[in-house]
Amino acid sequence: MSMKIVTIGEIVVEIMATEVDQALSETGTFTGPYPSGAPAIFIDQVAKLGVECAIISAVGNDGFGRINLDRLKQDGVDVSGISVLDQETTGSAFVTYHADGSRDFIFNIKNAACGKLNLDNANLTVLEQCTHLHIMGSSLFNKDIASLTTKAIEIVKGNQGSVSFDPNIRKELLDASMKRSLIEILKVTDIFMPSEAEITSLSESNNLENAINEYFNVYGVSEIVLKQGEKGAKVFTRTHTFEQKAFPVEEVDPTGAGDCFGGAYVAFRLQSKPIEESLRLATECGSRSVTVSGPMEGTSRLDELSGK
Repeated sequence: MSMKIVTIGEIVVEIMATEVDQALSETGTFTGPYPSGAPAIFIDQVAKLGVECAIISAVGNDGFGRINLDRLKQDGVDVSGISVLDQETTGSAFVTYHADGSRDFIFNIKNAACGKLNLDNANLTVLEQCTHLHIMGSSLFNKDIASLTTKAIEIVKGNQGSVSFDPNIRKELLDASMKRSLIEILKVTDIFMPSEAEITSLSESNNLENAINEYFNVYGVSEIVLKQGEKGAKVFTRTHTFEQKAFPVEEVDPTGAGDCFGGAYVAFRLQSKPIEESLRLATECGSRSVTVSGPMEGTSRLDELSGK
């Protein structure tokens, strides 16, 4: 079986405030819509690197859905796993940036087309050739999608495939039920990909070293990929630690950087590239992504990377 990476989750458009510290509670100017959704950005980056891939999701039969379908298909993603729901609208995310680098979001996900995805309307045939499943915590926002993800894991693991997991925890979406779902995913994870803010969130300990040991020894993960934003990234295995500083760039829009990094890292590792090389190339992808406006606009092709 040839390699195929599949992810599951939300496809949305992102609409961005044009001014720093522009309150979402006040009338202002916005730009967009941009194709978005953390799983969509991840899989677009995988496709741009020439790796066969697909996404299981849902959009409405509307312009917001079409802009995403067209973009993903153009970049090489198999879109046959995306259900078009005539009676639903495509999800959206409004975002504003603050001077301190933080962001505020208003999501329409749970009540949008992607929030209606379930075992009955999802196209699981793309999993027949799947060798690796990537899961994002932001996508596990209701029981139907959690059940769908569990089924996908059963199929992929049953075919001797592997799983990567980016908890991608948004404060606006996290609740007790979602945390329980994240723990269940962690139990079957091969590559765990948290940010610095998330690294201890699923552990019994608030200590970094203790949390890492727990993920290896209790949950049995193989690699922990720690995303550190503008500082770069680290990879921990049971015996080694690898570190890569971020590439110096002028930041325009940080949204999607972690998803680009994750897509690149998984793509390179599944092509059997060494951890150190995969980390360097993925960090370059993440760094490059922040230099343009729009969450999916900064995905990189292989020939654009200096370290290829």
